Amino acid sequence: MEARAIAKYVRIAPRKVNLVAAEIRGKNIDEALAILKFTPKRGAKELEKVLKSAVANAENNLDLDRENLYVLQAYANQGPTLKRWRPRSQGRAYSILKRTSHVGIVVAERE
Repeated sequence: MEARAIAKYVRIAPRKVNLVAAEIRGKNIDEALAILKFTPKRGAKELEKVLKSAVANAENNLDLDRENLYVLQAYANQGPTLKRWRPRSQGRAYSILKRTSHVGIVVAERE
């Protein structure tokens, strides 16, 4: 059995979150939480929230044992991009792309 949690429209680029997500794939829950707690990136904070939610879903909805859970998948897909404009010299405009992410984690039970 597997449980999942998704945080949509998170205001951070998916490229930045995927760097941290690669660190916790395949790890036990306690080990993954320790890695996220001490990683000095903003994506780690978002992933930590989603991981705690996925573990709570596994415990409460599927009655899975927390000791046997591990991170099966951790990903950040691209969400909608906010397009903004910045004035430049000689009347030109410069585009700014504010990217968003859909952050998801799937936890499963080891046999």
